Amino acid sequence: MKSLRLAHLVTGVIVTATLSGTLATGPSPAAPPAPALSSTPQLPATGFVTTTRLQVWHEGQPRGEAVDSTVEPAVELHVYALYQPPAPPTAVDIVPWVVPAGYRTVGVPVYQQAMTLDCETSALRMGLAAYGHYYSDAALFATESVDARAPVMGPNHSVVQWGDPYTNFVGNVWGNDWTPTGYGIYYPPIVAIAQSHGLPNTYGGEGFAAATVYNELLAGHPVEVWIETNWTKPWVGTWTAWDGRPIRYSYAEHAVTLSGVSATQVRVNDPLHGTQYWVSKWLFESVWADFDNMAVVFR
Repeated sequence: MKSLRLAHLVTGVIVTATLSGTLATGPSPAAPPAPALSSTPQLPATGFVTTTRLQVWHEGQPRGEAVDSTVEPAVELHVYALYQPPAPPTAVDIVPWVVPAGYRTVGVPVYQQAMTLDCETSALRMGLAAYGHYYSDAALFATESVDARAPVMGPNHSVVQWGDPYTNFVGNVWGNDWTPTGYGIYYPPIVAIAQSHGLPNTYGGEGFAAATVYNELLAGHPVEVWIETNWTKPWVGTWTAWDGRPIRYSYAEHAVTLSGVSATQVRVNDPLHGTQYWVSKWLFESVWADFDNMAVVFR
């Protein structure tokens, strides 16, 4: 049985249906009938269907001659037009996002604190990492002095006397701040560690204006701030340190690193859960005030 060629090529199309078997010059008793082509082919998601009729001729027959009457009728094929994707948008079609005034985010990694009460150290770790200085919580905590003595308790579960968080980590870092068996550390040691670990221009203190923090964030500088866990506002008291310094404290004392600012919010890297989220400036300023607006600016 001789093979046949298609009478013409269909240009600019993709043929997705094919003839079953080899086209023949006449009926062959031994050959099974060709399966019928589906009259309702499934369209590809990106094309549309057209119909054409293709003729066949004997191999070697000049193309100008009429087709032999014994040749099977022309075969109807479904042909899918080549998908043309839409033109890419022009510059006129693209509306870029305009950064609003007072908005900035800073690339600060998010870390979860490794020890129960080392939130201040973990917030420091994030500030250092923003500048490419990478340390573990344990390595940074090892540079802090620890005053592990237990507190002297007073009435109504208040602390009368305990260590000085301006100079030492107070209590057990694996302890509980509600009991309390552990507490934390304040800004001076955090500033000193940052300065000795790659950020010599870091500074900190209390009594910061909120505008100063926002401006530092706009300039790309992460800021560690002292707040209360989950932005609560429980009772705040004062104990006397062994060295005589009055210490303002809260049983929910916590530290986070701010990594962004907008007109109405600040972005928070929270080591307690290892999360990043936004809170309103009103909430931030309200809770931050419980620790006399204490902050460390990493730069």
